[in-house]
Amino acid sequence: MSDFVARIDLANERLGATVELVSDEYFALVENLIKPEAATFDGDRYTDHGKWMDGWESRRRRSSGHDWCVIRLGAAGRIHGLVVDTSHFTGNFPEFCSVEACSYEGYPGPEELLSDQNEWHEILPRSPLKGDMENLFSIDCPYRFTHIRFHIYPDGGVARLRAHGEPIPRWHRIAPQGAMVDLAAALHGGQVIGCSDMFYSSQNHLIMPGDARNMGEGWETKRRRDDAHDWVLVQLAGAGKIRQAVIDTSHFKGNAPRSVMIEGCRVPLPTSCQDIPDDKEGLWRPILPEVHLRPNTKHVFIQELVEHAPVSVARVHIYPDGGLARLRLLGDMNSGELEQLGTKWLNALPPTQAREELLYCCGSTRWASEMVDSRPFVSAEALLRVAGTRWSELDEDDWREAFGAHPRIGESALGDDTHSRWSSAEQAGTRDATEATLAALRQGNDQYEDRFGHVFLICAAGRSADEMLSALSQRLKNEPDHEVKIAAEEQGKITLLRMRKLLVP
Repeated sequence: MSDFVARIDLANERLGATVELVSDEYFALVENLIKPEAATFDGDRYTDHGKWMDGWESRRRRSSGHDWCVIRLGAAGRIHGLVVDTSHFTGNFPEFCSVEACSYEGYPGPEELLSDQNEWHEILPRSPLKGDMENLFSIDCPYRFTHIRFHIYPDGGVARLRAHGEPIPRWHRIAPQGAMVDLAAALHGGQVIGCSDMFYSSQNHLIMPGDARNMGEGWETKRRRDDAHDWVLVQLAGAGKIRQAVIDTSHFKGNAPRSVMIEGCRVPLPTSCQDIPDDKEGLWRPILPEVHLRPNTKHVFIQELVEHAPVSVARVHIYPDGGLARLRLLGDMNSGELEQLGTKWLNALPPTQAREELLYCCGSTRWASEMVDSRPFVSAEALLRVAGTRWSELDEDDWREAFGAHPRIGESALGDDTHSRWSSAEQAGTRDATEATLAALRQGNDQYEDRFGHVFLICAAGRSADEMLSALSQRLKNEPDHEVKIAAEEQGKITLLRMRKLLVP
C-alpha cells in the first residue's frame, strides 16, 4: 500500500505547488502543508495567536461546517497516494479528512476554481485520521489532475500533505517540437524508479527543478565498504536521444563520487527496477563513458557522449559512492514519441475535459463520448484508428452536427478558442485570395447550403482558394444523398488531421 511514497510529491512547493484558497488559518499558515522538509516542534515557541505549530491549524469551530484548502499541484499528474501527516498534533488534529481533485487547463483564479462549472472528483472519501503520525491513503484513480481540495472535519491541525504521483505534462507547454529539453526532469514527466541506496537523502531530489541549496537536497548514499558501486535508474519523460548530460556535485565537497557513467535502454513504460531487463539481455547501450568528477562542480558533458539510439530509461552509475545534487539529461524526441505522450495525456484527462478536447477535433457529441469511453488507447496509432472507426459508425444526424461546428470556407472563424485557431490555419489558402474569388466562394456557400442544408465541408489544409472554389462548383452538381456522404468523408479527414494536432499542437 505504501509503495507510492517513492514517487514524486506533486504537492511539494519545491516543485511549484501553491495554496490557492483556505477557509481558515488562524493558528498556523496553510503554506506549511506543502513544505518539503519534515515538520518540527518547538515546545517553548508561541505567537500572538497561540502555540506555534509547524503545519496548518484552523481555529476551533463553534458553528456547523468544516475547514478546507485548495492546492495547485506543482506538476499536473495522476495521484497514486496521499500522506496526511499530523506530526506533533496530538490533541488538536482533525477527526476525519477527504480529498477532491480537478483538472483545469490554464491558470484559474479563485472564482473559477469555486465555480459550479468546475468539476471536482472525490479521490479520497471521508476517512479517519490518527494524531502525531503519517496517515497513508492509496488512491485508485486514473485521471490527471491540476488541483486538489483538502477537507478536514471539523477543524484542527495537519503538519504536511503529500500527494505522491506521476507527472503527466501537456508537452507543448514545455517546448516546441524538435526542441532540446531535460528528459529526466520531474516537471516534464521523468521519474526515478530505483536506486542502489539512498541512506542520507532521497533519489527523487536528483530531478527536481532548480539548484540544490545544500547536500540534503541532493541524492547521497552511505559509504561503501565493498567492491561494488552505487547507481540510480531514471525513466525519461519519453524515448529520446540524449545530447547533453549535466552532473552536478554542488555542495558535495568531501563526498562527491570519483567518477560517473551513464547507459540507457528502451523498454515500454517501466515503473520499477523489476521492469528493467538485466545486463544479460544486451539492451543497455553506453551514453556517457566513465568520466572523472570534481567536488562541488556542475559538470556539463556534450562531446563526451556516445552516439546512441533513442532510450527511455537511463542508468547512472557513480563510483564508488557519494552524492549528486542534480541530474539533467537534455535531449530531443521525434514526432512519433511526442504523439505517444499526447496519447498518454488524453488517456488521463477526466471524462468531461477529454470530451471537450475531442470536440475540437469533431463536433459530433456522440463521437466524442464514444471516444472517451474507448480509452485508454495503447498507442497514437490505435487512437487514430479508433477515431476513424467511430466516425464511420455514426449516422447522418451525427454527421450534420459535426458539420455545424465548422465556419464557411473563405470566412474567418470567430474567437480565439482551439477550434477557431485550427479552422483559420486550415483555411490559410484563402488568405491571399482575390476579392473576386472570395465573392465567388460566398455565393457558392449560399447556393450549397440552400441545396444541401449544411455548410460546404472540405479538408482545406494545403488547398488554395481557387482549388476549393473549383471543388465547391463541382459538388453543387451532386445529389443530396451522395453529397452528404462526400462531406462526411471530408469530415473524417479533418478529424484525423485535428487528432494529430491535439496530440502534438
